[in-house]
Amino acid sequence: MGRVTKQEDAAWDGSLLLDEQLCFALYAAQRAVTAAYRPLLDELGLTYPQYLVMLCLWERGETTVKELAGALRLDYGTVSPLLKRLESAGLLRRERSARDERSVRVVLTGRGEQLRDRAAAVPATLAAATGLRGPEAGRLREELWQLAARATKAAGR
Repeated sequence: MGRVTKQEDAAWDGSLLLDEQLCFALYAAQRAVTAAYRPLLDELGLTYPQYLVMLCLWERGETTVKELAGALRLDYGTVSPLLKRLESAGLLRRERSARDERSVRVVLTGRGEQLRDRAAAVPATLAAATGLRGPEAGRLREELWQLAARATKAAGR
């Protein structure tokens, strides 16, 4: 990254112009990326949040609702309705743990496993559509994770 100019530093320190807000740039980028995913995920019968749940399950395999919520950085109240819809679609099952009845395990069904093959093309298709690939994508992802960590710390969590 290049040096920050005095003008850029001053804008960050006190500007109330909408287009100079980091939060607004992140918000606009998030909405645009989610919209770019929409037609790809429509073909899979998934919403973007459901896709994130499925990505987590494809990566981790059987997991608890608590672990899933933590991995997705969501609360239980947000994850539960997502799981209910995915279960209704036949992509996963929720089961009480035999060892600890307070714990609910999430398990992919055969249909949920099969969907992984169809979803495999989504990341490359999105990368081609946005032109964001390789080292550039890696740098941006790393910077965003660093920002998320700093913002989490600043929020006192």
